[in-house]
Amino acid sequence: MCATRVCALAMTHFNNGIFVFDEKYYMKLALDLARAGIGYTSPNPCVGSVIVKNGHVIGTGAHLKAGLEHAEVAAINMAGKNAIGSTLYVTLEPCNHHGKTPPCTEAIINSGITKVIVATLDPNPLVSGAGIKALENAGIVVEVGLLREEADKLNEIFFHYISTKTPFITLKCGMSLDAKLATKNLESKWITNSSSRLDAHHYRHTHDAILVGINTILADDPSLTDRSDLKSSGTLLVRIVLDTHLRTPIDAKVVTDKASPTWIVVGNQVTSEQMAKYNNVKFIQMKDKNIDLVQLMQHLGELQITSILVEGGYTVLTSFLELGLFNQMVVYIAPLLIGGKSAPALFMGDGFSKLSDVLKLKFEHVQMLDNDLKLILIREDRHAALAMT
Repeated sequence: MCATRVCALAMTHFNNGIFVFDEKYYMKLALDLARAGIGYTSPNPCVGSVIVKNGHVIGTGAHLKAGLEHAEVAAINMAGKNAIGSTLYVTLEPCNHHGKTPPCTEAIINSGITKVIVATLDPNPLVSGAGIKALENAGIVVEVGLLREEADKLNEIFFHYISTKTPFITLKCGMSLDAKLATKNLESKWITNSSSRLDAHHYRHTHDAILVGINTILADDPSLTDRSDLKSSGTLLVRIVLDTHLRTPIDAKVVTDKASPTWIVVGNQVTSEQMAKYNNVKFIQMKDKNIDLVQLMQHLGELQITSILVEGGYTVLTSFLELGLFNQMVVYIAPLLIGGKSAPALFMGDGFSKLSDVLKLKFEHVQMLDNDLKLILIREDRHAALAMT
């Protein structure tokens, strides 16, 4: 986007014959740039930056993949010497430590930028507040909080992972109006329409891993790949199968297609000889005969899985729901009535006996997809999912 166009859009009014620009516009532009990294930067956050001087955008940048230059550095490189005396808008507090790349604060200080406007602070203990302090100690004016809510939402997965060391968990399902996931004969293709199914692949793109149970593998032999055509230049979606007794067929697609990494989680009664029969598979073996989901989530966090999309059937979904082990739910509802006591539903198991004990959710988003209804529901304590277990 050319600087003239940016100025025209950012202009709010005349003041004594002088153009007055809305700072929110520049931060919104930085947020839009940051969104280009969604699905690619894990385990790093998505960050965008814009450098403005005399009402003109002279540099823009985004963090596009872990290990590549950070957004601030990309914008500074674009601005060059013109950065002297400019203002930097950035969606997340600049880092002040050496990782795969040098500190962004160092690049900002050396560039001659005189003011930095930050949307939100970085909860990472290696950064938290230190980036701001380093800039201020160098004589740079720093302001924090512009469009903070939007910036926090953009990196909610990163914030959760940094704070809890466990993955952000999304439960996803397609169901009928009476909450059935399949008929009494377990027929489930397709309850929802093609628009819903296409939309669902967006979540495969934005998560590190997809998780299902062995029954899904046995019933459907799914590929469990990101078919949104967005992941090709990013990290591959890890496929996680909960298979306590190792019943996954050796010729299953998740074993043979090599399209994405496959991790199979098994109990301690599975032998090394059994596991040795599988090629192209990583095994995670639990210490007990059953799979403890809380322990598994903690272990996956140690493996830098920052987010998981749970697409399992009613057994897996019920297990996560009973434990309160999720941050958000994405539900696609088709205008169908299936009925039947034996037809699997979204939340089975024993259920709660008291209303005071039930899971409390909030509607965050409601959308029509052709004739299906999409709901995004969040927990009132969404970033403390593991704390309730």
